[in-house]
Amino acid sequence: MTTLDDLPIRDDLRGRSPYGAPQLDVPVRLNTNENSYPVPEPVVEAIAKAVAAELRDLNRYPDRDAVALRADLAAYLGHDLTADHVWAANGSNEIQQQLLQAFGGPGRTALGFTPAYSMHPLLALGTGTRWIPGVRGADFGLTAADAVDQVRAHRPDVVFLCSPNNPTGTALDPAVVAAVLAEAPGMVVVDEAYAEFARPGTVSALAVLPGHPRLVVTRTMSKAFGFAGGRLGYLAADPAVVAAVQLVRLPYHLSALTQAAARAALAHRDALLGTVSAIMVQRDRIVAELRARGRRVADSDANFVLFDVGGDQVAAWRTLLDAGVLVRDVGLPGWLRVTAGTPAETDAFLSAMEKLS
Repeated sequence: MTTLDDLPIRDDLRGRSPYGAPQLDVPVRLNTNENSYPVPEPVVEAIAKAVAAELRDLNRYPDRDAVALRADLAAYLGHDLTADHVWAANGSNEIQQQLLQAFGGPGRTALGFTPAYSMHPLLALGTGTRWIPGVRGADFGLTAADAVDQVRAHRPDVVFLCSPNNPTGTALDPAVVAAVLAEAPGMVVVDEAYAEFARPGTVSALAVLPGHPRLVVTRTMSKAFGFAGGRLGYLAADPAVVAAVQLVRLPYHLSALTQAAARAALAHRDALLGTVSAIMVQRDRIVAELRARGRRVADSDANFVLFDVGGDQVAAWRTLLDAGVLVRDVGLPGWLRVTAGTPAETDAFLSAMEKLS
């Protein structure tokens, strides 16, 4: 049987593992930060109608620049953004890959502050960009002074900031973004995949886009919109950034069906985003309950919670799985991450947690 070692694969890819989370058939799956609530029936019908309208023309290529979709996304974001400020792709991962293709690459570097989203270094690897693993404080926090010191030391071409951060869940102090923008010599990408779940008063980096042409804010419809299967991510930035990523995007990268489904979902945003507050209630319930039991828990502005298991996280992960609850081992010794879902899922998770010593 042929293996990767038998193929002339790039040397820097040898021995690597692909990104992925276990997809196991268990009663309660809380490991991938999906929205646990199904798409409401009226929205299902609207999406089906929009997709059906495209079927006769599938012999033609889709709108290469997805102009109507970008206009809808800009209207959703507000902040006086227009279609010229927005770009869309198949998930925020493809958006970030395009950014690294345009602004990273061989001979260039990207800096992220770990623990953070584990796809960022893989995207860097795939685009030939040297990855620099920056560090956070012992409490997983990131101060403006620490971030600036690391940017100053490495002078990266691309800086990744996550707000809220995955896997810790905490949003950034706006002062961190401002300080990094002032110091970074290249692009600053703020990954806001979980922005809709942030606690009241949290400031989005969208607020500081004007006058900062090297700032990019990336978002997704996978989480709050419950559109993970639809694969739609996007960015907001200066129009020059949009022009730059158009140089590297594949032709017709967003299918007509994806564009139609995403536009229908955006048109019914109130129904889809109606689950956000319910998910936030469960998130805060998990945080409060685990802390009441004496466990350390990171503050969360996302739809998940990072918690301390007090020992071997692999053994704890297995104990929870044996109880029918799948959570995520993100590779942090002694910590696991759980998605906030429905009240029943929270009940099951908290019950399973009683099996941990």
